[in-house]
Amino acid sequence: MLGIIGLAGGFAVGSAFVALLIVLDLIPRLVQLTRAYRRASIFESGILSGALYWSSADLFDWSFQLPANLLLLPAIFQGLFVGMFAAALTEVLNVIPIISRRFKLKPYLLSLLMAMVFGKVAGSLVDWIWLHP
Repeated sequence: MLGIIGLAGGFAVGSAFVALLIVLDLIPRLVQLTRAYRRASIFESGILSGALYWSSADLFDWSFQLPANLLLLPAIFQGLFVGMFAAALTEVLNVIPIISRRFKLKPYLLSLLMAMVFGKVAGSLVDWIWLHP
């Protein structure tokens, strides 16, 4: 019974993740930005492989003792994914145009966007380097 409940929960979470990717139009947007129309399946396979790997790593509590400089590349890719995901969510919800109109921030829009980007990068680096080394 526990296995059935676990499978049902996995299917529910997986379906929600796929639905969110479809609603946010993340993969087609990435294909459009990179102009890799013929390689769209690589993006899809990459997201699927990453989801399967990290689900298995979390489920089976995998851990590797690797040097920090070797983990830099996967950390960059994870940060890129989270950043693109957040940007896609912001774009879909049209948060930035609404905020800039309501608070009359149109002249400062570039500065606002750069502050958001640098704040995210700085917060991620503080978390990665000092809080969870």
